[in-house]
Amino acid sequence: MREFTTVHHPVSRRAFLAALAAAPLAVPRSPVVDTHMHVWTNDVAHFPFAHPYDSNFKPPPIAGSVEMLLDEMDQHAIGYAVLVQVIYYGWDNAYVAHCVKRHPRRFRAQGLIDPTDPQVASKLEYWMREHRLTGMRFSPIYYQGRDEWMTSEAHRQLWKKAEALKAIFNFFIAANQLAKLETMLADYPGVKVVIDHLARVDLTVSDPAREVAQLTRLARYPNVSVKVSELSIVSPSKKYPYADTYSWVKRVYDAFGPDRLLWGTGFPGATRAQAGRPSLEEELALVRREIPFLSASDREKILGRNAARLWRFA
Repeated sequence: MREFTTVHHPVSRRAFLAALAAAPLAVPRSPVVDTHMHVWTNDVAHFPFAHPYDSNFKPPPIAGSVEMLLDEMDQHAIGYAVLVQVIYYGWDNAYVAHCVKRHPRRFRAQGLIDPTDPQVASKLEYWMREHRLTGMRFSPIYYQGRDEWMTSEAHRQLWKKAEALKAIFNFFIAANQLAKLETMLADYPGVKVVIDHLARVDLTVSDPAREVAQLTRLARYPNVSVKVSELSIVSPSKKYPYADTYSWVKRVYDAFGPDRLLWGTGFPGATRAQAGRPSLEEELALVRREIPFLSASDREKILGRNAARLWRFA
């Protein structure tokens, strides 16, 4: 039997570059990032619930597991998500840390720390260094009338630590608390801050302009972004597609510009209806089609490009 020998002809660098130039370019699809996703599991043996405000807390009947989330993301071509620690676990961020460890490419995580804890700065460092969280969420909205911790010495140490760690802070905050937040923004410009849910501006009053102006005032700080989220809650009518919010969203858009607005939804899969939220299809359509003043470029930025840059997704 005759043996055949394959002869390999070396390809010159010039020929290789010419072939590469002639090949069709792969155009990357614009990323879609859900920046506000709560997940939880009913595996209480490994991840026990510890609601800090409700001693009689009982979990919802359907668990919003990371597996449910991933299935939904894949069905709708959502590449990435920012996991925001659900209040059900209190200050134990073990489940979101577990999710990030299992799926480091697709998830980032914002934890919770007891804001009244004098060791809040060291807690931030622990969760970021030991468990790869990207930052923390604080919820002054639950502390109306007792939110002095926002500008306390412990929180000044926290913000200094955040600058060093390049942490991102979420604030679930009411409009009347934004002045306290501004005090810290002015003193610690190196901390990236995201205002959740349009600061829950009250659009049911006769003239919401004052509250909206308290939010848009923060546009002077380039480190601040805003989530255009939970329109189903801030809308006076509660009727999809929440067109009664658009003129006010436009004021936020005009102040912050399209590069500092973010999209997020809240709950995965079947738990959306359980929580009285719109479907994922509706949430996507709000930005892709319904909000009338957004350009095609704006829609891409809000749905993912801005978040991919902020949380350093691929």
